[in-house]
Amino acid sequence: MTKSSYIKELIPDTYQTVFDFSVLAKAAGISKLQQELIKLRISQMNEWASCVRSHQIEALKYEQNPKRLAMLETWGKVQDWFSPEEQLLLSLAEEITLLSDEGLRVATYDQAVLHFGEEMTAKLIIAIIDLNATYG
Repeated sequence: MTKSSYIKELIPDTYQTVFDFSVLAKAAGISKLQQELIKLRISQMNEWASCVRSHQIEALKYEQNPKRLAMLETWGKVQDWFSPEEQLLLSLAEEITLLSDEGLRVATYDQAVLHFGEEMTAKLIIAIIDLNATYG
């Protein structure tokens, strides 16, 4: 039994409430397409092959351009393919996913607060942490 399975059995209601990315992301005002972009990018970074494919399929359901999905892994070098809001979401996702490197930079956090507000930024951070914890 994995540790996450044990925790799920130990506190099932809390586990379900905390580890539900879609609920957290919806509460933060993130569209389904943006949710899939975040999930896909985190899956790419963590090398979760089956998740990468499933999130590509989901993103295509929201009329996502397949060429844009192909560019997601290098979004920082092809910023004109992604809106400023998507770039900010992807920065948050990458910096939180790579906490052991530099972590969430103050500049990124401040930019998120300016764009989304403090409460939504907090919800986004929890949602991204949740996604990494749930799938990991």
